[in-house]
Amino acid sequence: MLDSLHHEAEIDGVEVRYHRFASKRIRGLYVDGVITLNPTAISSQPEMLCILAEELGHHFTSSGIILDQNNLLNRKQELRARRWSYHRLIPLERILEAYKARVKGRFEIADYLGVTEEFLQQTIDRYKEKYGVCVSVDDQHILYFEPLGVLELFPLDNDNLL
Repeated sequence: MLDSLHHEAEIDGVEVRYHRFASKRIRGLYVDGVITLNPTAISSQPEMLCILAEELGHHFTSSGIILDQNNLLNRKQELRARRWSYHRLIPLERILEAYKARVKGRFEIADYLGVTEEFLQQTIDRYKEKYGVCVSVDDQHILYFEPLGVLELFPLDNDNLL
């Protein structure tokens, strides 16, 4: 998935660089078509994927310098980039895919999806905020966000009803 995001960035003309920032608080930055990731502040591949996705989200959804998070408009742009990353890395169908693969528990689901548990939880929280307690993914499945689970629907055979 990390390679896929790198490729997506490249296709859209976004350069991805790696740089050791003095502060470990800075894990990634997006400025003028360049994403810079701080490998010393990132502890795992899943974390790298989540940060790259968010920074790519800034490319697609943000404008200007939004470092001052005391500014409401900047916070809104930050949230928009995060939401983009949630939908990009974990669309509803991927959660359903994990269910079909019989993956259980948040740790295992996050591992299966290649993201951090924190990112998975933030994504679930976003979907719950957007859809409510549950959402129909297709004609055969309802995805519940609290507790996280899938209800599989079976078609009725009208010829064999009582």
